[in-house]
Amino acid sequence: MARPGSTSEPTGSAAVLYVSETLLAVDKPTGIIVHGDGTGAPTLTGLIAERIRGGSVPGVSPAQADELQALQRLDRDTSGIVLFSLCKRTQGAYDRLIAERSISKRYLAIACGKIPWDERALTWPIGRDRHDARRMRVSKTGKVAHTHAIVRDRRRVDGRWLTLLDVQLHTGRKHQIRVHLAHAGFPLLGDALYGAPDPRGLMLHAHELAFRDPVTGEPVRIVAPVPARMLALFPHM
Repeated sequence: MARPGSTSEPTGSAAVLYVSETLLAVDKPTGIIVHGDGTGAPTLTGLIAERIRGGSVPGVSPAQADELQALQRLDRDTSGIVLFSLCKRTQGAYDRLIAERSISKRYLAIACGKIPWDERALTWPIGRDRHDARRMRVSKTGKVAHTHAIVRDRRRVDGRWLTLLDVQLHTGRKHQIRVHLAHAGFPLLGDALYGAPDPRGLMLHAHELAFRDPVTGEPVRIVAPVPARMLALFPHM
């Protein structure tokens, strides 16, 4: 039986948003990677597994820590929803759900500048930047990428314009939202890779996921609360 929560429940430095017998969703904080990158840096997967083993994730047996598997990844400085499989037997069904793009994904983003349009489909193909292995770029030979952006608000903060966006991903290319908005001339606030750093951090948050659970057949909607760093800039979200 699924147990979604309207408020987040602390689990270390992450928060549990949704639990079922086979699926777990947590609200990833900024500054942590989802999977190991070979450097030995702490990971969200390791953090959640440790909490499960310690019995501090309600509704999840400590024995399930060994079956925990992240189904998606977010960039280190992106916050928001990350899905985990809790059962090896049913993990393949969730892997197919991800691969077939059968999940509706909505992000909140704050871009630099006063965006003149109210709604726009960004469809430039994205490929790797041959000159910098960390970066992606718009490229004629890249893979199909589709980002749909809707302006929710515009305001001046500390003398400069910022735009709040509701963004829906129809494909899942690496850095897709960041690359598309930077190419459009409106890089995300705090994006050191495609724009400029900001002490408040990267303003990108995986806010909502909606899908039909392939195991139970039930519709699922998961929402991660708007983070404080974004509310400080747009307090009336």
